[in-house]
Amino acid sequence: MLIFLCSWGCDTCAYCVGMLIGKHKMAPVLSPKKSIEGAVGGVVGAALLGVIYAAATQGKMAEYALICGVGALISMVGDLAASAIKRNQNIKDYGKLIPGHGGILDRFDSVIITAPVIYYLAKLILGI
Repeated sequence: MLIFLCSWGCDTCAYCVGMLIGKHKMAPVLSPKKSIEGAVGGVVGAALLGVIYAAATQGKMAEYALICGVGALISMVGDLAASAIKRNQNIKDYGKLIPGHGGILDRFDSVIITAPVIYYLAKLILGI
């Protein structure tokens, strides 16, 4: 569950914060709509989602927040890496199944990178 909280939570929170207050472009060549403000909002939002998840499952709040915050940073790397591949191959979207969306892979590009990191962080921090 933490994998999806990190990846999709970061993506959703970054989008919302970026749309509201985003002014400074983060990586204009790779992903022109991403902003620094959105990136910060994504990391903070994912960490808050980690705290909410910990509260709901009687988990360790600080540890879950840390895991989700780090996972959010990693998920952004995965997302930007996928954007770099698309730009390099002159592909706008990976598919047309979800209207207004970059394709199914767009939902999982960050998950693919984030999953092993979250696994090892959970083992290290939570002792799972």
